[in-house]
Amino acid sequence: MGMIFGPAGNSDSFYVQGYKSSVDAPGWLRAMGLGAYEYQCVRGVNIGEATAAAIGEAAARHNVALSIHAPYYINLASENPEHVVKSKRHLLQSVRAARWMGATRVVFHPGSAGRDRKAALDRAIKVLAEVVDEARSEELDDIFICPETLGKYSYLGLLDEVLALCSVDERMFPAIDFGHIHAITRGSLTTKEAYAAVLDRCVEVLGEKRVRKIHIHFSPIEFTAAGERRHRTLRDEGFGPDFAPLAGLIIERGYSPILICESNGTQAEDARHYQEIYQRLRKAQSPNNYFLFPAISV
Repeated sequence: MGMIFGPAGNSDSFYVQGYKSSVDAPGWLRAMGLGAYEYQCVRGVNIGEATAAAIGEAAARHNVALSIHAPYYINLASENPEHVVKSKRHLLQSVRAARWMGATRVVFHPGSAGRDRKAALDRAIKVLAEVVDEARSEELDDIFICPETLGKYSYLGLLDEVLALCSVDERMFPAIDFGHIHAITRGSLTTKEAYAAVLDRCVEVLGEKRVRKIHIHFSPIEFTAAGERRHRTLRDEGFGPDFAPLAGLIIERGYSPILICESNGTQAEDARHYQEIYQRLRKAQSPNNYFLFPAISV
């Protein structure tokens, strides 16, 4: 087993090369040597079943693991009952689209922290449990729902909040966005020990088994004292976090996560760069047990 890399959505170069449909993305990514793809439903679940199935067929043919990012405007912590109903619907629609596509993971932003973080988290946990129950009633509980760590204090998405959400059901993985954690902690992820503290906390709450296959987002990020400002690219100098310490730690622990790169416009190219770092370190540490493309395991 090994770590799998891919982009969130399609790089600018995908379109520059003449491609127009995400049905072509799995083949394009495999030609780059990548093995994962996160389809973006961030502005709504607007994909039909036929197109989703076509993407899934292409992904299966090219051995590419699929995930979906649910709409940004989900807010499970809302105090407005109408907003909660809509948020549940958006998240369940994302899970249904994942089934059509053969995706195994749905990433989502939990919602607003409001004035009382604890009360907001309690509301989100209650609503998420309802979503999980409904997904189970539709026999969709084999799809992992992944709350994401976020980069601003105005949102639910601190590490412990995400882990509390994941405690709702064992079929949930945390989506650990290390760029967001780096931003909200004002650049703390500079050493292997800093990354280890994040993973160790995940293990403490969720157990080793789930953490071995966590969902990771990674990209350079610009931040201010208020947290995340915007995603950058590896072409932009001076923006962390550095991937090498995390890669070394993943190899040492024998974890096999999926890493999705969210760089701004060069997400596939930057994912390949991160993969090259991982492969180089893995080869150096285990030269007799090294293979170029890790097997997909979700």
